[in-house]
Amino acid sequence: MMDWWYSLVALLPFDWAQPGGMYFMKNALLAILVISPLFGLLSTMVVQSRMSFFSDALGHSAFTGIAIGTLCGLSEPMWAAVLFALVFSFLFTLVRRRSSMASDTVIGVFSSTAVALGIFIATLNGGSFTKFNALLVGDILSVEPVKIGLLAGILGVILVLWACAYNTLLLSALHPALANSRGIRVFWQEAVLNAAIAVVVTVSMTWVGLLVINSLLVLPAAASRNLARNTRQYHLFSLLGAVVCGIAGLMTSYYIGSSAGSSITLYLAAFFIVSLAFQKRRL
Repeated sequence: MMDWWYSLVALLPFDWAQPGGMYFMKNALLAILVISPLFGLLSTMVVQSRMSFFSDALGHSAFTGIAIGTLCGLSEPMWAAVLFALVFSFLFTLVRRRSSMASDTVIGVFSSTAVALGIFIATLNGGSFTKFNALLVGDILSVEPVKIGLLAGILGVILVLWACAYNTLLLSALHPALANSRGIRVFWQEAVLNAAIAVVVTVSMTWVGLLVINSLLVLPAAASRNLARNTRQYHLFSLLGAVVCGIAGLMTSYYIGSSAGSSITLYLAAFFIVSLAFQKRRL
């Protein structure tokens, strides 16, 4: 699979794309082409559900999972982080649906608890927190093909979910009581969606960075809402905006030596600002 990808990338007019060129850059481009559509699609549901800070809370839980995996001596603590994030997302969904608290309150409780637990574990016995500093900024060039394959599988699941159940997902997000009255299993739909977000955020956090991961789940849909006139355009603009800004951010980070996550975020912010101008003109 990767050999096929390297052959395809060799058609691009860049020095690193040629045979024998920088494989880490080719892997990074493939990762962007996988995670950008994921963030673009998931962004639409996150914004519609008013859960903009859910990914931020998931990032904190992923950090805690990595700290637990490191404490247990795992060679790849990322898988501990994925497991912890899945448990975190399930408990969040359970508490959100079984209590009368607002979503932002539940997110705040889980987020603060997760980050406190992560710092506590990371600093046990006088441990240093500095070894986790790389998670704050991320490094897209460290991407591994196995994790790209995992996210590609999740992208396939999300595409099927969107094609088959988007209307019920949207109804569950906007009016849970009405969805329940129509026989829709709101809890399990939310649990599956939140689990997908948890895995995507956790796996891509080491590439994009904890400090900006939340923006990738908010800005694409926020900008597309200013431009779209219907649901199809809403999803299309969010997906295309995420992909274009992702590629532009990666290219910028390569040629000027900046962080890929921050570069992508700045392009998405510019996309949002431009969308505001078009919204004002349209109104």
